[in-house]
Amino acid sequence: MSDLGHAIFCGLDVGKGTHHAVALDPDGKRLHDAALPQDEQRLRQLFTGLQVHGDVLVVVDQPATIGALPIAVARDVGCQVAYLPGLAMRRIADLHPGSAKTDARDAYVIAEAARTMPRTLRQVDPGEEVLAELGVLIGFDDDQAAEATRLSNRIRGLLTQIHPAAERVLGPRVSTTVVLELLSRFGGPAGLRAAGKRRLITVARKAAPRAGEQLVTDLLAALDEQTVVVPGSAAAEKVLPRLAESLAQVLTQRRQIAEEVEGILDAHPLAKVLTSMPGVGIRTAARILLEVGDGSAFPTSGHLAAYAGLAPVTRRSGSSIRGEHPPQGGNKQLKRALFLSAFAALADPTSRAYYDRKRAAGKRHNAALICLARRRVDVLFAMLREGTLYETRSARPA
Repeated sequence: MSDLGHAIFCGLDVGKGTHHAVALDPDGKRLHDAALPQDEQRLRQLFTGLQVHGDVLVVVDQPATIGALPIAVARDVGCQVAYLPGLAMRRIADLHPGSAKTDARDAYVIAEAARTMPRTLRQVDPGEEVLAELGVLIGFDDDQAAEATRLSNRIRGLLTQIHPAAERVLGPRVSTTVVLELLSRFGGPAGLRAAGKRRLITVARKAAPRAGEQLVTDLLAALDEQTVVVPGSAAAEKVLPRLAESLAQVLTQRRQIAEEVEGILDAHPLAKVLTSMPGVGIRTAARILLEVGDGSAFPTSGHLAAYAGLAPVTRRSGSSIRGEHPPQGGNKQLKRALFLSAFAALADPTSRAYYDRKRAAGKRHNAALICLARRRVDVLFAMLREGTLYETRSARPA
């Protein structure tokens, strides 16, 4: 971000309840240095008061979450806004005397960086606003995904406890509409057996026209495998319908969130670039944008792979080389998204051929997928850097 001749440089070290603001003129003279409540009226009062001296540039150290309100107020009163990335701020802070870590010192460092090193600043553009919206939705979706996993495990655990054969049929499909409909209507094994084949097929066909009848046939055969009643079965018959209804509601919310994320994602210029890559869907693209942005913070694709925890680590001691091992650190959410994306990309011939070559070289399934995910990071980094769509290349066989 270049210097546009601002008259005032206002640095804000944002906080949950209180910020600290330092305002400097082009000569470095302090015009303001005080704590500032997280309050719209006080923020507006400060910014409009500084505008008496000319154009004001407001710089924060966090453009989202607790820094969202100062940015919104600054824009509303006509100030330009920017933010100083955390890594750049720490490096600039080392250039100033003293080792104290205070809000006042941090705010001064932000304002001084805006005054003397404008190239270290980043603009808060519409893309950042989109990321803020995505962050809220994806965070809620993560919570719902965890809740769906908990409920699924609870249902499968109860079925395993009272009727293992029924769990073998229903468990792998517990998140499907047809299984949840059967469990919510009829309860556990006793209720399903009492409902009879005709009623079960009627309900199953509505939820799954093709596979519903076969599911009922397999389920009734599994129910006949057990004649004894396990202690706790009566309570499970009451709990299973409630768990099924709760899981169905959570899955419905996740589908709604996905639609909302897709609507917001369309406003980001890199959304089409990411989703053009095989195996990258709406949720994966949103996660990549949240964790990586446009990729400009990473000098090379290797740095991005290391950040995602996909770059192998070589362990050696003296002349003894212990080999390469997967790293234990990295951004676990990003690593999971890229790993699952690589798994989904196995339907793509190019990705499948690379995976098959790694398997032919002796690597196991997960190790081959990690290798594929690492290779895809190189492609992803180039796509983000150039802003180009994915190009399919001819696959080289194993």
